[in-house]
Amino acid sequence: MTQPFLRAAASVGENALKSKEFRQFLRVLLRSPGSKLGAFILLVLLLVAVFAPAIAPFEPTQMNAGPTLEPPSPAHWFGTDEFGRDLFSRVVYGSRLTLMIGLIAVGISMTVGVLFGLVAGYAGGWVEAILMRSMDVLFSFTETLIALAAVAVLGPSLQNAMIAVGISAIPFYARVTYGAVLVEKNKEYFKAAQAVGAKHGRLIFRHLLPNILSPIIVVATVGVSVAVLSASALSFLGLGAQPPSPEWGAILAAGRDYFRRAPWVTTFPGLAIVVTVLGFNLLGDGLREALDPQQRRS
Repeated sequence: MTQPFLRAAASVGENALKSKEFRQFLRVLLRSPGSKLGAFILLVLLLVAVFAPAIAPFEPTQMNAGPTLEPPSPAHWFGTDEFGRDLFSRVVYGSRLTLMIGLIAVGISMTVGVLFGLVAGYAGGWVEAILMRSMDVLFSFTETLIALAAVAVLGPSLQNAMIAVGISAIPFYARVTYGAVLVEKNKEYFKAAQAVGAKHGRLIFRHLLPNILSPIIVVATVGVSVAVLSASALSFLGLGAQPPSPEWGAILAAGRDYFRRAPWVTTFPGLAIVVTVLGFNLLGDGLREALDPQQRRS
C-alpha cells in the first residue's frame, strides 16, 4: 500500500510543479505590453482565418461585386480592385493563406534544420563536419536567393513558394540547434546519462531535444513572420501564389499598376502584412523572456 501511495503523491507533486511553472510562464509572457499586443494580433488573425466565410461579405474571387476600382465605402470597406472584386473579402480570405504559408514553411525548415543540428551536435566527427559545412555553404547565400533558386527549379506556385521558403531557412535552424546541443552535451545531467549507458535515441530525444526547445520555439515564432514576408515577396515577383489567389503579396503585385489611381488596392494588404509580421515579432520577444529561467525567477 505504501509504494502506490508514494507514487501517487510524487505524481501529484510533479503535476503541481508543472502547473506552477506554467503559471510563471504565462505571468512573464503577459507581463510585457508588447507580448500582449502580439498575442492579441495573432488571436484576431486566427479568428479571421477560421471564420472567414462568415466575416467576408463576398467570395474572394467574385468579379463585379462592385464597380471597378471603387474607393472604400460602406458597401465595400476596403474598396474594390480592377475586376470589381471586394478587397475586404480578399484580405480576409488571404489571412488563411498567410497562416498556412507561415506554418508550413516553418514546419519544413524547423523539422529538417533541427534534425541536422541534433545529429551534427551529438555525433561529432565527420558527420558534424559534413552537415555543418553544408549549412555553412547555404549560409553564404541569402534566404531570398535560395528561395528564388528553389522556385526557379520547382516552378511558380503557392505550394512551391512554401517549400522554397522552408528550404531557405533550414541553415538557420540547424545552426541554432547545433549550438544548443553543444551547450547541453557538456552539462552534468547529460554526462550522467551517458555514464549509466543510456542509448543514443534516449540521449537525443529524452535528454537533448526537450532541453533545447526553448530557443527553437522562439526562433520558430519569429521565423513565421520571416516566412510570411518571403512568401509575399515571391508572390509580388510573380513566383508565388498565382491569380486569382487572394494571397496578400499577389494582391500587392496586381495593385501596383493602379497605385496612383487606386492606392487602397495596395494599402490594405500591405497593412495586413505589416500587422501580422509585427504580431509574430512581438510574441516572439515575449516568448524569449518567458522561456528564460532567470526571467521566471524574477
